[in-house]
Amino acid sequence: MGVKPLAMTIGEPAGIGPEIAAAAWERLRRVGPSFFLVGDPDFAARFGPARPIAAPDEAMAVFADALPVLEAGRLGPVTPGKATPDAAGIVIASIERAVDFTLKGEAAGVVTNPIQKSALHAAGFAHPGHTEFIGALTACAPMTGGRARGPVMMIAGPDLRTVPATIHQSVRDAIESLRTEELIRVATVVADDLAARFGIASPRLAISGLNPHAGEGGMLGAEDADIIAPAVAALRARNINAVGPLPADTMFHSEARRTYDAAICMLHDQALIPAKALAFEEAVNVTLGLPIVRTSPDHGTALDIAGKGVASPTSLIAAIRLAADLAAAELKTA
Repeated sequence: MGVKPLAMTIGEPAGIGPEIAAAAWERLRRVGPSFFLVGDPDFAARFGPARPIAAPDEAMAVFADALPVLEAGRLGPVTPGKATPDAAGIVIASIERAVDFTLKGEAAGVVTNPIQKSALHAAGFAHPGHTEFIGALTACAPMTGGRARGPVMMIAGPDLRTVPATIHQSVRDAIESLRTEELIRVATVVADDLAARFGIASPRLAISGLNPHAGEGGMLGAEDADIIAPAVAALRARNINAVGPLPADTMFHSEARRTYDAAICMLHDQALIPAKALAFEEAVNVTLGLPIVRTSPDHGTALDIAGKGVASPTSLIAAIRLAADLAAAELKTA
């Protein structure tokens, strides 16, 4: 297949996505990796040099001189910092087209800019977020190398990789949804992708507890013994190197982090707080268990600073570089 450009989605037009996309292009245009934006060419031109393209294979010839933009629709008026449902059509079409290009082999992977979920849901968007939507869009495509199917969210930074076993739910709903079988599935996806795409031959997984002190022998809750411990035992029976349930408050100091390759946590914030505290501008959101590569910056739309020229493209650049590395690793093993 050779080297292909990455497909980048527009994200929320009223957020910082468009400006950090332009800033990322400015920093990478001479060194790569190359990418093209799936959005509105006229809107993209507000943030820097942009050039319309008709197909992904035109992107690399354009990239050094202008941000290549493949049209997904046209935007109406956009006010920085004020997300509305009016842009939902192009935001959704951008994701769909980027995924389709990648499934067809015309793009190396998908890099998504942050979306404003409330605006999309107000327009009738049925999915909790990016991860679930892209999982649905790729559900019929075959997995390579016999890997387990996700989608599973990972936040990957220089010194820590964390995976929330439950994602876009209230804490109450997340706890009620915990199941041994689902924890086994999530951990298997993580182990498979760490081996196939991250080059870790025998991944080590640390599985957090749910309750303080992993339940304190049942004194602080039964979920750790009744749900999580059986999952860990089942993973070890499958020759997956997993340990736990471990008290979450002692899993993330520097010495502990050296003992595992990824931490699987029971709650969204249990996983994302340490990852973002350690590397907010360098961490990348990676979706595991997909037939395609998908990464994203680990921050949101940042409506409060949109249009002010102060947004940093650092996490987006890290997402672009990681997507290119993961795509290259997959090419080697294909």
